[in-house]
Amino acid sequence: MQVVNLAEKFDLFCEYWSPKIVGDLNETQVKLVKFKGEFVWHHHDEEDELFLVVQGRLRMQLRDGDREVGPGEFIIVPRKVEHCPLALTEEVHVVLLEPKTTLNTGNVRNERTLTSLERL
Repeated sequence: MQVVNLAEKFDLFCEYWSPKIVGDLNETQVKLVKFKGEFVWHHHDEEDELFLVVQGRLRMQLRDGDREVGPGEFIIVPRKVEHCPLALTEEVHVVLLEPKTTLNTGNVRNERTLTSLERL
């Protein structure tokens, strides 16, 4: 067992939209990611995703209306719901809780798709 310091882990990387694995919980991974600007519209056929904002503000763009999420708040995006994260501040630090099978771009394959993630 180990204690994970989120601030220290976020300081270890500077890439945006590139989740880093910091823990495993059963079939779920704990990931850290930094957002800047807008991601891509996508959905996940099989996985729900939890986005916990640690620093900054994000807008989760959804087809039925956007939701704003600030520090200490989280949003769960259910499987099959199309979404597009957008950083409202210069940089947003987010903890993701999602199944190990989750591909960062879901049903979309493009230059931002990561098939393998770095573990910190």
